[in-house]
Amino acid sequence: MTTRPVGSAEKAVSELYQAYMTGLILTLVTRRSTDDAARWIEALFRRQHEEKFLAGLDKLGLKDKPDAIACAGYHYLANKIGGVDVEFMAESDKKAWVRFVPPRWIYSGAAICGVPSEVSRGILRGWYGRNGITLGNPRLGFVCTAQTMDGQHGLAGYFLEYDRDLRDDERLVFRPGETPPSFDPDKALAWSEADWPAKRLAKARRNYAIDYIRSGLVALVEMVGPAETAYYGSVTGRLIGAQYFAETAGALGCDTSGGGSAEFAHFMATLAKAEGDTAEIEPGENGAVLIRRSSTRLFKGLDQPHPALFDAWCGLFHGALSAYDRTMVLEVLARRDYGDDADLWRIRPGVG
Repeated sequence: MTTRPVGSAEKAVSELYQAYMTGLILTLVTRRSTDDAARWIEALFRRQHEEKFLAGLDKLGLKDKPDAIACAGYHYLANKIGGVDVEFMAESDKKAWVRFVPPRWIYSGAAICGVPSEVSRGILRGWYGRNGITLGNPRLGFVCTAQTMDGQHGLAGYFLEYDRDLRDDERLVFRPGETPPSFDPDKALAWSEADWPAKRLAKARRNYAIDYIRSGLVALVEMVGPAETAYYGSVTGRLIGAQYFAETAGALGCDTSGGGSAEFAHFMATLAKAEGDTAEIEPGENGAVLIRRSSTRLFKGLDQPHPALFDAWCGLFHGALSAYDRTMVLEVLARRDYGDDADLWRIRPGVG
């Protein structure tokens, strides 16, 4: 029996949902508009900010730090734990830099070439420019000095506490060309690797990626409505599911060489387990296999997730099945968002 590296299953989930996130950005850019993609990413990051920022400051031990240090430190530590390459440089208690180093987590591979700068600005508007408001500090703003998509050295800038209250249009400003100080890991905020063993870190990075999809799909329903969310989410899921099926199945240790409904059901159940959920495989009729999933981490914390979220998410499985065996059929028989006890799919051979 081959022993798989600690956290490899969670890493496979993280990379799948990370690709789904990148895919959603590109789908909105290409099938709607750059402006809509930027509006969506701003709404997504505002949701993330509202849900996580203040609680994160406390969890990361930053609550009592000066505001500029706390803000830059949050983005440094939270993203580092999430698997993102990021730097932190403090010049004083009132000025602290953060720099996201290529390759950028959110724009996988060559996909970065299809992401307009306006999308990056949306991230900053949704989160960075709101930190001072959330902290109740009207003097705190963020200065962006570089953007990766503009051919610069990454996304960089600094939190600055001015000597006066800021107008709304001053909370986020762009000054391209200012150079950040050199990064010295020994002078950055410390995080204890002992507190983050490999398994815990792998789960945190998995959840980091899943959380972005949860917030993103909810924000998309609010922006374009459920029907279009189901469409954009599903078509993206089908593309990503097909493109990443072989890689994900291999990382999960799934044997997909023999064909048949049972193998794909095993893939779906193994993926569910890697996401932190439970799934059961049951025999069906005429070569069909049923898979029953009683929990979904993607929808954790949502009291009543709109059915459009399930439709969008299901695109990943339809795409994966099309890569596994294009003649097979995946059918939804029951759904928790419709009041059933579990999500239930049937995988069966196609007709003819």
